[in-house]
Amino acid sequence: MKIVVCIKQVPDTAEVKLDPKTNTLIREGVPSIINHDDKAGLEAALRLREQCGGTVSALCMGPPQAEGALREALAMGVDEAYLLSAREFGGSDTYATATIIAAALRKIGFDLIITGRQAIDGDTAQVGPQIAEQLHIPQVSYAEELRAEGDSMIVKRQFEDCSHLLKVATPCLITALSELNEPRYMSVGGIVDAYEKEITVWGFEDLKEAFNPDWIGLQGSPTNVFQSFGKQLRAPGVVLNSLSADEAVEAIMQRLIQRHLI
Repeated sequence: MKIVVCIKQVPDTAEVKLDPKTNTLIREGVPSIINHDDKAGLEAALRLREQCGGTVSALCMGPPQAEGALREALAMGVDEAYLLSAREFGGSDTYATATIIAAALRKIGFDLIITGRQAIDGDTAQVGPQIAEQLHIPQVSYAEELRAEGDSMIVKRQFEDCSHLLKVATPCLITALSELNEPRYMSVGGIVDAYEKEITVWGFEDLKEAFNPDWIGLQGSPTNVFQSFGKQLRAPGVVLNSLSADEAVEAIMQRLIQRHLI
């Protein structure tokens, strides 16, 4: 089985800053990690390899420093790693990102693709399903359990207050929840091996024949962020503990009337 896991390097913080001109994240000076759901996907792939044999590849789209996330994946036990990095890819929305990644996946080849459900810096949960649509393969999202059975995958899918148990034939794409498993730690030997392996880097010229260049990057993305802003602190409330119950009710009613809420 040839498994490819799509991972993303994300800021290791909830306090991100945004470029007011492009509405994209400012990553300089912020430590980065592998997205939590993606790391669960890596662990799931490694366990499937132990069960069924085959290979596991990690694929990441991002700036050159995203190589660090791929080195971590290699240290966990991944066989090979691919970095998609080019200025032309910068600012891509989910559709453009899926277009670029799907082009790379066609070039690599696959039996199973695993992505995280969503990235903590975007929370759209769109890229994985969009990749599957572009590759015309079946998909199962929100996987909380996963195992192989012959040429098919058995997936327990989280759904609101219940679960779906689904069987899907390969090739297919599965999006993983962080609850799927507990990712393994990097071993010392794995870290050494990770820095001895070569990461394949593909840029615009390597993939441009597989997509329309007008539909990637910031300018080619069909959607864009109209406005972005930081989290606003709420004004402090008013405590009415010095009033009687009737007086407090009257004071609250007056404030609701003043704000035209009643």
